[in-house]
Amino acid sequence: MRPDDRAADALRPVRFEMGANPYAEGSCLAVFGHTRVLCAASVEETVPPWLRGQGRGWVTGEYAMLPRATHQRTRREVSAGKPSGRTQEIQRLIGRSLRAVTDLRALGERQIIVDCDVIQADGGTRTAAITGAWLALKQACGWLVEEKVLKADPVTGRIAAISAGIVDGEARLDLEYEEDRVAEADANFVLTPEGGVVEVQATAEDEPISQTEFDQLFALARRGVGALCEMQEKALGG
Repeated sequence: MRPDDRAADALRPVRFEMGANPYAEGSCLAVFGHTRVLCAASVEETVPPWLRGQGRGWVTGEYAMLPRATHQRTRREVSAGKPSGRTQEIQRLIGRSLRAVTDLRALGERQIIVDCDVIQADGGTRTAAITGAWLALKQACGWLVEEKVLKADPVTGRIAAISAGIVDGEARLDLEYEEDRVAEADANFVLTPEGGVVEVQATAEDEPISQTEFDQLFALARRGVGALCEMQEKALGG
């Protein structure tokens, strides 16, 4: 049995609260069970120096976890003077995922930064961040069109992300922390609703996982992402 008695192929209760940050051009509070991530997209009329004069924009992400997002207080990374390797890796993952479905030339010479702040963590913070970040990005681009800054929405597709893992020999979707910490294998999938693969991160703990097991995880993730994308559409009013 899972800690919350879910079926192996079931998502945690998921909720997207659009406009959670009224000051941002786009924002979303992504809730996956007890995991809560606030995603806020900011439009800046500038690009990084290495992109100036190229006629295209940039989309990137930043990720942080509040000190009491976890059971014990975690030291703020600013106190250490730099983000941890884990934080940098997740930030790059968020940025790559969003750029995979954004026409940077259509965005023009401006950038959108999506800040993903973990308010409460119970597993799957990076996948919740990516799924919420897409919604915040989509809302920000809609704002650019409404304000007549852009003629068309530069977001070319939809993405969502979800975890899956092998726990007690069983393939399970959307691991919470108690499952993630004892999993024999776990993976994070960033996919499109059509089945396109943006990124897969998979790790085995004690021994390699088989092709059959990986295929089971991938199948679970595809169904999970399909359900999440339907929820995204509803959150946007579709």
